[in-house]
Amino acid sequence: MARMSANLLRDAARPDWPSILILNEESVHFLSPMDEAKLAKWSAAASYLRVIEEAGQVAAFLLAFRRGDDYAGVNFAWFTQRYEDFLYVDRVVVSPGFRGRKFADRLYDDLDAFARARAIPRITCEVNADPPNPVSLRFHEKRGFREVGREGYAGKIVSMLQRPL
Repeated sequence: MARMSANLLRDAARPDWPSILILNEESVHFLSPMDEAKLAKWSAAASYLRVIEEAGQVAAFLLAFRRGDDYAGVNFAWFTQRYEDFLYVDRVVVSPGFRGRKFADRLYDDLDAFARARAIPRITCEVNADPPNPVSLRFHEKRGFREVGREGYAGKIVSMLQRPL
């Protein structure tokens, strides 16, 4: 009998870090760089860091911070100035070999459940507007995110997005 390949959504663990760093590097043109020291600090501070594992390898991850977490990101600070409580998606990455399998949707569905269980009223994030990241912009629009501002820094412009729960 053929066995279907199952994937597992779970909390990230220290042995996942090398895979998370590789995934981040594969998409670094849309994200900020992340090394092991940053990942160690951020994983300790984050409210949410989960992975999807497929056939023993990390295929995707999502890192999010709640207002009040020990995180000094400039976009996180922007949302902190405007909202009493929120979850901020710092990054969501799906390995190129696993794209098109709805792993980002699965992570966001799980993040929504995580937020609702804690009465967090909204999810926030930013997406590159210039240079554009049209795939991410479409993805977030389909999930109900709306632009609430734009900010420029480091030679780019980002679209600040939020979605109430």
